[in-house]
Amino acid sequence: MLYFQLVLMAGTVILSYHFEYTDTFPVHSQGFFCYDSTLSKPYPGPESASRVPPRLLYPLITVLPVLTILLGEVSTVLINPRWSSREKIISCGDCCFFNPLLRQIVRILGLFSFGLFCTVIFAGAVQTVTGNQTPHFLSVCRPNYTALGCKSHVQYISSPYACNGDPDLITEARKAFPSKPVALGAYSAVYTTMYVTLVLKVKGSRLVKPSLCLAMLSPSWLLCLLRVAEYRNHWRDVLAGTITGAAIAVFLVTCVLNNFGSSSPEEGDLIQKEQDGAIEAENPLPAACEKISVVKCTSDCDIIPQVYPNRILEVYPPMSADPPPCLVPVTPDVLIPSNCISSQV
Repeated sequence: MLYFQLVLMAGTVILSYHFEYTDTFPVHSQGFFCYDSTLSKPYPGPESASRVPPRLLYPLITVLPVLTILLGEVSTVLINPRWSSREKIISCGDCCFFNPLLRQIVRILGLFSFGLFCTVIFAGAVQTVTGNQTPHFLSVCRPNYTALGCKSHVQYISSPYACNGDPDLITEARKAFPSKPVALGAYSAVYTTMYVTLVLKVKGSRLVKPSLCLAMLSPSWLLCLLRVAEYRNHWRDVLAGTITGAAIAVFLVTCVLNNFGSSSPEEGDLIQKEQDGAIEAENPLPAACEKISVVKCTSDCDIIPQVYPNRILEVYPPMSADPPPCLVPVTPDVLIPSNCISSQV
């Protein structure tokens, strides 16, 4: 199973590389309307000239979640007492042995990396298939409206040779839906926010976790506004990118990581037993109850003492087939036993 996961991860990385840096998958050439005002915005320059350039965006969406998860896991080990009683080394498959803390970190960060590459693949595939233009598409396309015979705004141009601008800029201007930077930012923000919400335990204040979550979601929202304000994407592009990244993050956390819980039923049962043991240690029974308990009597004279640590069994009286004798008063000072329920003798 471990080897299959490594092969799947390697295939995801290779596929995302081809979508991002090669022309293996050609972009669909979508047409446009003559003098379309929604596609005639000024060219804002390359991505490196943006207010959030790639050299700033990509470290933020990778380094910030990694640091948050590392700090959260280390603090959990230092604060939670159950980690001190767990096994120091556990096996992973048939070949590898990891420390439980290292295994948990690799599990969470490995799936986070897998989700990043899946977001790149999904956004790149949709961009390649749709070929939707950016708001500045006509500024880099530079169509010759006279040669194309444009006479009205409702005339549609579908020729793939209608553009006279730089082919590389035209190809990039056809990759607008969904916005890939917004999808990556939304994925990173939602994944980290869910980790903070589900894993971190903060005592003493109810505003710490909501404040952390808002602080992690705010850069993603700001990125959406900047993409629209710089005429790099339409509002529908950033909306689709946000939904894409958030959906992938929610799916991986809930369906694969089980809300950052145990990775297997056996591990979950072990953690539950450890928690039960910790509860019993915090609430010990009296000393008299820890040494001896009494089990159910099997006869009128059998009372069997046995040792059951931390448990108390109820004492049941012996049961008889005959009804218990009735005490029927005859006089105020005399009681005569009787085996029947009758009137006074």
